[in-house]
Amino acid sequence: MSSTEPGRHLAPAATPAPARTGPPRPRTSPEGVHAAPAPRAQWVVLAVLSLAQLMVVLDATIVNIALPTAQGALGFSDENRQWVVTSYALAFGSLLLLGGRLSDLVGRKPTFLVGLVGFGLASALGGAAQSFEVLIAARALQGVSGALLAPAALSLLTTTFTDPAARTKAFGIFGGVSGAGGGIGLLLGGVLTEHLSWRWCLYINVVLAVVAVVAGALLLKHERSPERPVLDWAGTVLAVLGLVGVVYGLAGAESDGWSAATTWGFLTAGVVLLAVFCWWQSRAAHPLLPLRVVLDRDRGGALIGIAVVGAGMFGIFLFLTYYMTSTLGYSPVQTGLGFLPMIAAISVAAGVVGSVLMPRVGPKPLTPTGLLLAALGMAWLTRIDVDSAYAGAILPGLLVTGLGLGFVFASAMATATLGVRASDAGVGSAVANTAQQIGGSIGTALLSAFAGSAAADWIAGHVAGAPTAADAAQAAVASYHTAFWWSAGFFAAGAVVTLLLLRPGAPVADPDAAPVIAH
Repeated sequence: MSSTEPGRHLAPAATPAPARTGPPRPRTSPEGVHAAPAPRAQWVVLAVLSLAQLMVVLDATIVNIALPTAQGALGFSDENRQWVVTSYALAFGSLLLLGGRLSDLVGRKPTFLVGLVGFGLASALGGAAQSFEVLIAARALQGVSGALLAPAALSLLTTTFTDPAARTKAFGIFGGVSGAGGGIGLLLGGVLTEHLSWRWCLYINVVLAVVAVVAGALLLKHERSPERPVLDWAGTVLAVLGLVGVVYGLAGAESDGWSAATTWGFLTAGVVLLAVFCWWQSRAAHPLLPLRVVLDRDRGGALIGIAVVGAGMFGIFLFLTYYMTSTLGYSPVQTGLGFLPMIAAISVAAGVVGSVLMPRVGPKPLTPTGLLLAALGMAWLTRIDVDSAYAGAILPGLLVTGLGLGFVFASAMATATLGVRASDAGVGSAVANTAQQIGGSIGTALLSAFAGSAAADWIAGHVAGAPTAADAAQAAVASYHTAFWWSAGFFAAGAVVTLLLLRPGAPVADPDAAPVIAH
């Protein structure tokens, strides 16, 4: 990976500047336009962007608590339930690069607002769904809208905070929202499902979208990059089809088996298309994903960390939710409350890392440490049984994993967008979200397939006749163990890779690397 991109190394010791007299002059971009809003306005913008990010991340998990109830109401099978999660993550992740480029082309504020409106409308459709097919279509439309919204929000954050100290603090807060949002979704989903309806797990997004649209329209400035990128339609088609092929092939492994022609057919087609996409990006005049964005060692390592977190995190949210509701008999609210300690751990860790540790030591010790902590937490969760106590079997694993996720979210998200050129701000932000969402899609598909096989193998090895309810419960626990061990393996492998890739020291962004034009 290249190490020559400006703004990616430690800055030399600063030479004291000569004293100035008179009132301070505002910082401007080379074009003479203000490069950043006033400090107080920056934090107001952060609040608006964090609200939108909360809505997007929230929706990735809020339906998990509602899944058993929605499954009973709409009558879909266990094999199809993963598509309620995967359809959202797949549409979101596969279109994020296009959404990032559109935000560079038409402006970040309009893209942000259009994404918010679309997300609210799709959520209303999903809440009113009377069939499984309509629910899946609504979830996919949410993903499409999120693909517009998320990169615009992150690129607005990237171009708003140019001061290194303020930037690390802002990304610590933003990363904390990203990490805690999944847990908040589980808690809120439990409350809404138990006291209102599973449909309110989707309707709640309409309320949040209205608030965010009004605040964004009033507070955000219309910003675009100085250069007007040309859309790479060939690259877009290759990326979307390649990602869909890989994830669909993995998802089909649960129902069709690993040896099925459809499983390997989609996987092979997806890998080939993604390889062609990479080749095309190195030759296209206006690539959808300029390879300079991902070939920097620090950004590459951070993106791998984000993808691994996306893959492993679903081992917690999806399978632990079903364990607490189906095996332990927790109510939706009890299940949501059960995740509350992890939310707190993520928030505390992300805040400390973003404001204290990241500016001093950089991502190299923080991201691998976080991934290793997450691996240990997942390994602890393999101790669960059909009658385990929450305090002894679940709580320690959640706390340790939450601390690890907080480390990774705050350090990797900031590093993944550091030093990106102004013309690449949107797509650079999209890559970070793409890594998390596609990692989540692949993780959900893989873990679902591994868990399904483990349950079937347990039944085949322990039950001679028809399985009883107790047999089914033991088989389910065996499947959860398998999912948690694989999640631990994802995290551990990510720790090793990021330790090798990330450079020591705190990277410093060039304040002029991503100037913006305000209108």
